[in-house]
Amino acid sequence: MQLLIEKELNSCDKILKPDFNLKTGRELLAFYLQTKFKQILAYDKRCRTPIFKEVSPTFISRFTKRLINNPHKRMLIGITGESASGKSTICKELKNIIEQLKMPVSVLSTDNYFKDISALIKKYGSFDNLTDNGYDIDAPESFQLGLLRKDLESLALGQTIFAPRYVPNGTGVSIPNSLEIRSDKIVVVEGIATMYHDVRDVFDVRIYIETENDIRRERFIKRAIAERNQNEENAIKQWEYLLHAGEKYVIPCREAADFVLDGNSDLEYFDQILEYIHTITNNFQ
Repeated sequence: MQLLIEKELNSCDKILKPDFNLKTGRELLAFYLQTKFKQILAYDKRCRTPIFKEVSPTFISRFTKRLINNPHKRMLIGITGESASGKSTICKELKNIIEQLKMPVSVLSTDNYFKDISALIKKYGSFDNLTDNGYDIDAPESFQLGLLRKDLESLALGQTIFAPRYVPNGTGVSIPNSLEIRSDKIVVVEGIATMYHDVRDVFDVRIYIETENDIRRERFIKRAIAERNQNEENAIKQWEYLLHAGEKYVIPCREAADFVLDGNSDLEYFDQILEYIHTITNNFQ
């Protein structure tokens, strides 16, 4: 991929920068991007460990149509996947490389849209008792999806939002209007609720991260013990729940994704793809 970047930068055969304020200019850019994106996919297929596992056949036409007809809308990128699939890592990497390329980016986690269940936890004595009695925290009904959609639509229009903040300490408290999220040129949204049916159509790019269960299990248990002070027995119990919840709620969202990415892929290679996309969209004569 680095060779493609250098070839693009050193090429003498560059197109004149179109006027993006005109529809004809945006149409030229759309055609140019279609050609280059197909080049990226062809290159990726030849790699020893491709990052693209699947690509929606309708993505290119839908995305370029959006660029042509609605150029002022903020770019919303949704990232989802099962627990410990690597979606947070990819999200952070995406944010870092976009910032390195001097482009404004905002990040929002849909985990902050869990409903406040503090009263239920008090009633049952603890979070574990609540879930043991059937409360399904990863179900779509456990999220404030109406509010999430409203906030995403506001971000897409360039408006700053004040998102809720869910406190992940076992109390089930959600603090409304707590997190200021600016609407930058690119908005990256991460979490299992990103592609639930009520909100998925708001996104311009929908990414699903997929990783083998044994890798996810090892990541999850290590993280639970090291970062969340859980003992191994409790971590394994929670993993079993997440495995079931993922099959029920998250995996079906895979079909709505524009890209299914390998969550165990080389992040340096991922960075190079992003750098190449930036190069081809800014390297005009």
